[in-house]
Amino acid sequence: MKKILIAICFLATAFNVNAQDDSTASTAENFNEIKLNALYLVVGALDVTYERTLNEESGVGASLFIPFNNGDDIDFDIDYYFSPYYRLYFGKKYAAGFFIEGFGMLSGYDTTEVNFQNGDPIIRENNSTAFALGIGVGGKWVTNSGFIGELNLGIGRNIINADDFVDDLVGKISIGVGYRF
Repeated sequence: MKKILIAICFLATAFNVNAQDDSTASTAENFNEIKLNALYLVVGALDVTYERTLNEESGVGASLFIPFNNGDDIDFDIDYYFSPYYRLYFGKKYAAGFFIEGFGMLSGYDTTEVNFQNGDPIIRENNSTAFALGIGVGGKWVTNSGFIGELNLGIGRNIINADDFVDDLVGKISIGVGYRF
């Protein structure tokens, strides 16, 4: 009888330890993601994003945008932007599905100022820096092998140096592809 009791205690302990391992493994799956905005790549700009998932419902990341083609097709007034963000996910998969995000955007712009002096135009080109805060929505789909597809749309308002720009609003749009590791 004593051996049966010891065996039952041993089995109960083994199942308890196994159950704890399963629960901690599912909550400790933090991932790194690297993504490329395919839409901006087509129009002549590089937009690369890094994201770190914090848990199954949230993640933090940052995007870096740099135009590389200032041809006749599209004229970018923006020199760059750096945009950190926080996302809250509502999907059934780990850090995937529908999301909302809050973001900041530090950006550098080329501005042109035209003044007339004695009837002659004086054109002055300046570089300006602005900072915006905004919100966005989107969706992320992740395959079992880690490939990512993402759609994202955001809008914000310049809050620092907003007077230097004709348009106070900034936008983010992304058709992204990437990999989770």
